Amino acid sequence: MNIFKQSTRHSAVCFSLALTLGMSSFSALAGPREQAKRIHDRLVGTPPTPACLDQLQTKLENSGAEAAALDAIDEDGSGDACTDPSFYNVTLKNFVTPWTNEEQTMFAPLNDYSATVIGLVRDEDDFRKTLYDNVAYVGDASLSLPAYSTTNNNHYERMESEGVDLRAALVRTTQTALSGLAEEGTAGIVTSRAAAKAFFVNGTNRAMFRFTMLNHLCTDLEQIKDPTRAHDRVRQDVSRSPGGDSRIFMNACVGCHAGMDPLVQAYAYYEYDYDRDNDPDANNGRLIYTPGEVQGKYLINADNFKWGYVTRDDKWDNYWREGPNAFLGWDESAEGSGYGAKSLGQELANTEAFARCQVQKVFKNVCLRDPVNSGDQAAFDNMVSDFKANAYNLKGVFANAAAHCKGE
Repeated sequence: MNIFKQSTRHSAVCFSLALTLGMSSFSALAGPREQAKRIHDRLVGTPPTPACLDQLQTKLENSGAEAAALDAIDEDGSGDACTDPSFYNVTLKNFVTPWTNEEQTMFAPLNDYSATVIGLVRDEDDFRKTLYDNVAYVGDASLSLPAYSTTNNNHYERMESEGVDLRAALVRTTQTALSGLAEEGTAGIVTSRAAAKAFFVNGTNRAMFRFTMLNHLCTDLEQIKDPTRAHDRVRQDVSRSPGGDSRIFMNACVGCHAGMDPLVQAYAYYEYDYDRDNDPDANNGRLIYTPGEVQGKYLINADNFKWGYVTRDDKWDNYWREGPNAFLGWDESAEGSGYGAKSLGQELANTEAFARCQVQKVFKNVCLRDPVNSGDQAAFDNMVSDFKANAYNLKGVFANAAAHCKGE
């Protein structure tokens, strides 16, 4: 017998048991002060000062756990002891950053995508606007920062390197005012420079759709493959006989492309332009929007299947409103078709999947677990309902999650 392996396994079991018992003991014995501390720890990520903890305990006892959570996030006028901006500078920044890059790493700098999400949460605005509004956030003009640029990220990287308090420093503006993007071409974070660099660069713009679904509806393409949809809008670049075998297309490819390609047409006028010879990492590129002119990437590899669909404009249609993908909960009052990224963003943001996805991500971020029992699931469902009833205020979801996971 391998004693080392047996000992290691025994130690792991003991650690797991001790952790479980420890959490159970905390839940069973935690009083208001311990609960207040856990709320602060989970939201802010730093130990509260004694004065801040006193303030949060008083708030919890007098007004409830959600009120204490909101006080930990922002000073609410009941005192000025809790002043740590780390909910915005660290917790939210780390929460959002994986959405901004294909690697899904949090070790990426602040950028216009992450700053805009942080600003919308801070301002308690309708979080659906992340996918369609003419909105952006920049650093206050009083700060010594490089000016916002359409061709680099220096403005945001300086904010982060200098530890600027994002709670106070972020200023709301429009993408139109900031970069000159036409109003009809704006679509929240989809048309941010950071998203363009990550998902409009090279390729065929299908990456933008895939990562929007993954990050904002918690649904990857493999989960929604549906080979029963008509495939009349699948582009020419998709071979109907990969490797000479049409069965591969019918059984493996069409399930994604039949529904995805008619939706990705919304991005037909977008490109991320950069110097491929002198800037191989695309760090100094910029978003391009050419209304009325389809980008060449939509017409590449036409000989793969010359009878395939030829993109002529940015009209999109949602074939997934019917069939198995109706489970995403599409808004029945909407038409399911439109022109451009803005209207597609509204189509996605008004799904039930969008609302549940935001709550799912926040629950796991704050509670450090997915909903694992009937109590968690009931709380989760209530959070989804509250999120929608409270005009999609995501800050409230953080407060609700912290209240649920405070310990009893």
